[in-house]
Amino acid sequence: MNKQSVLVVDDEPDIRELLEITLIRMGLDVICAEDYTSATRLLQTESFDFCLTDMKLPDGDGISLVEYIQHNKADLPVAVITAHGNMELAIKAMKAGAYDFVSKPVSLDKLRNLIESGIQTAGTVQSTDSDSKYQIIGHSKQIIQLTKSIKKFARSQAPVFIDGQSGTGKELVARQIHAQGARSKAPFIAVNCGAIPGELMESEFFGHIKGSFTGAIQDNPGLFRAAQSGTLFLDEIADLPLAMQVKLLRVIQEKSIRPVGSQVEESIDVRIISASHKNLADLVKEGQFRQDLYYRINVIGISVPALNERIEDIELLATHILQKLSEENATHYSLDPSALLALKAYTFPGNVRELENILERASALSDNNKIKAQDLNLPEQENTSTPAVSLLDKTTELEA
Repeated sequence: MNKQSVLVVDDEPDIRELLEITLIRMGLDVICAEDYTSATRLLQTESFDFCLTDMKLPDGDGISLVEYIQHNKADLPVAVITAHGNMELAIKAMKAGAYDFVSKPVSLDKLRNLIESGIQTAGTVQSTDSDSKYQIIGHSKQIIQLTKSIKKFARSQAPVFIDGQSGTGKELVARQIHAQGARSKAPFIAVNCGAIPGELMESEFFGHIKGSFTGAIQDNPGLFRAAQSGTLFLDEIADLPLAMQVKLLRVIQEKSIRPVGSQVEESIDVRIISASHKNLADLVKEGQFRQDLYYRINVIGISVPALNERIEDIELLATHILQKLSEENATHYSLDPSALLALKAYTFPGNVRELENILERASALSDNNKIKAQDLNLPEQENTSTPAVSLLDKTTELEA
């Protein structure tokens, strides 16, 4: 069996030698380069399973190498070595497509874990979630770009923040990032932050031990431990109280939790993906969301387009939804041309979830399996050329 190969890029001979010895002891083949030029030359002629580069190079920088790899060797995970405390450059590198970063002085244990996980990523990044429930449907330019972003950021371990209106499919995006990354075989745990009562939040997130409070009749592992080695999706994170935001920030920084009633810190390895339909930057200005937590969770940002921004996807989405309804009801539903025209003229303040609800209702109420415009029972719109903002208040709130 061939050994897996790592490219190490650093201009300091002592650092290169230390990294080379460490990686050889891990059973890896190691090839070293001292600058950007020699690294790109090796990438053109050799095959690697992982790349580790210093941020500062004599003829360039680590971010330039990350960008080169993104354009020429997109399936190769690359990590950068940064100066201690230089989070700004680390974040910039991960936004460029780096898998992760490690700070100087380099912790060899962390380096081993990072490289092992990264090599696993190289083997799993091409996998996709075949479950039709979690497919992202569409061929518009917005969806094509979204799909590219998902593939790029699935390779990273950085926290991701997903923004978009209610009903756009933010959880689907989170699930795809998980499914296409190194953690795909580990749990994906989704939680709506606004649905947990304030007095139970700490217990729900961090767990508790039996007898720690009235009603704690057995141990509870909590969401973070349930998601160990996988992904924790925090939907509607803007709804977290400020006191809980402080505790979440600490967990992200320290990578450890302390269950309620316990005196013992427990290490966790969880990727955080969060989402909200609210504007977090505005909430930060208003003092309703912590700025430090905002920067921690928003290392990588992805926006999910509203349905009225990708009208060309409506027919494909409607066909997909009706196919699911047909399978569930053992019948065959189809869309009359008049119904399709009506859907394309509607502004969908509730986005894809509203489209699902409209078609489910229409399939139940139509006289036959051919859904016509009148079966849709669409709300009236004063002006179809502009978003029907007033309809938001009249439509049942649909959470993404």
